[in-house]
Amino acid sequence: MCELLALSTSEPAQLTFSLHTLAARGSARGGVHDGWGVAFYQGVDVALFREPQAAGDSALVRYLENEGPSTYLGISHIRHATLGTVQFANTQPFLRELGGHSHVFAHNGTLVGYQTHPTMALGAYRPVGQTDSEHAFCALLARLHTLWAGASGPPPLEARMALLVAFAADMRALGPANFLYSDGDTLFAHCHRRIHADGETAEPPGLWLLERVSMSAAPPPAHQDGVAIAAEAEEHDALLIASVPLTGEAWQPLAEGALVAVRQGKLLSGHDGV
Repeated sequence: MCELLALSTSEPAQLTFSLHTLAARGSARGGVHDGWGVAFYQGVDVALFREPQAAGDSALVRYLENEGPSTYLGISHIRHATLGTVQFANTQPFLRELGGHSHVFAHNGTLVGYQTHPTMALGAYRPVGQTDSEHAFCALLARLHTLWAGASGPPPLEARMALLVAFAADMRALGPANFLYSDGDTLFAHCHRRIHADGETAEPPGLWLLERVSMSAAPPPAHQDGVAIAAEAEEHDALLIASVPLTGEAWQPLAEGALVAVRQGKLLSGHDGV
């Protein structure tokens, strides 16, 4: 099963053990070795790093742990290939421009019949690779295009949420549909079901959430916590969303079908799910 991780903070921060922990899940020895990627938002633009190889064996991952850019919003993905060959074009997260913003998408699950299903019509956007995930992202952008067309900034949050709730429901009808999506203004996370080791059983929860409120800028020791956030500010809020709990803290499972909106380390709104 692919692994998803997102970080949202109130102040710029550097991912350290977040990448290390996720990379460990993507080692060839763990069976998830088909690629990894991480997107660091820099304003409305993105610094995107990807490789079609095991993250746990990557020198670039080790470099980013120490030298990665500070960000207020990061999205990571570890790939277990089900559709599409192991190559750069099929490695997530995916990135496209719309309305002068960099839009990032990462998906966990496998969709069936997506290529011909009317809810996954592509419009003006086309996949570069061969995955169901990128196809779904292009279909989402086709819907978002009208909402963003002519806008001087991000459309109202309520309008974006309504569109994403409908799109997530259409994805769920085709298969497991956990995804992380951001337009540079807001992080959206949709929770569905997680496929188990047998490759067939899919059960909720597909995503877990952790809020760290008014935390110190000093990261906890590695042996105490698997996820450390080195922030520039003395005090900051942080919110993490991951496929599975990455630390011993009180992670909360998201409900099946839930969609949440996050900005600067805070929950803005949410849809409760099916």
